[in-house]
Amino acid sequence: MGMLKEFKEFAMRGNVIDLAVGVVIGGAFGKIVTSLVNDVIMPPIGLLTGGVDFSDMKVVLKAADNSDPAHKVAEVAINYGTFVNTLIQFLIVAFAIFIVVKAINRLSRKQEEAAPPAAPPEDVVLLTEIRDLLKNRPQG
Repeated sequence: MGMLKEFKEFAMRGNVIDLAVGVVIGGAFGKIVTSLVNDVIMPPIGLLTGGVDFSDMKVVLKAADNSDPAHKVAEVAINYGTFVNTLIQFLIVAFAIFIVVKAINRLSRKQEEAAPPAAPPEDVVLLTEIRDLLKNRPQG
């Protein structure tokens, strides 16, 4: 029972729950970016390149052989078009994360500027008072 209780305490910490929410939202965001790249960005690029669909671009190393139904041989190919789509998806996600982190950093800087400076420790205050008293003391 002790291990179950320890796991429950671990799972209910704020950071773990925040991480779980981030993973779920990240997965959904990944699907949105995939759709954006495949359905919005790549068709115009394909149109500009003469109607080429990047996801179909590949270098065939060995063609498929379906002449003998008992011994079908699958095509061996390097699908570089799929890689291009994935690379564009990565760049979009990386840029979106960059924008979010930049906004968070800007907000945290504003909060730091708005926060009053911490009071100096008592010993520093006393030493400052002694220094000021010694400065103002008449010489002689």
